[in-house]
Amino acid sequence: MDAEKVVLDAMKAAAKPLKAGDVAELTGIPKDEVTKIIGKLKKAAKVESPKACYYVVK
Repeated sequence: MDAEKVVLDAMKAAAKPLKAGDVAELTGIPKDEVTKIIGKLKKAAKVESPKACYYVVK
């Protein structure tokens, strides 16, 4: 399974805004990598940021 899907699935399962560090803890993916993935997902309009440093699936 690719890392983007793992991150999206973890964010969907949480059903609340998460920080990159929270996603890293849930997935076991390093925080720096999660931050990069969230950036890609945000550019692709798959996630949004309801408040600074928190992210949710659109």
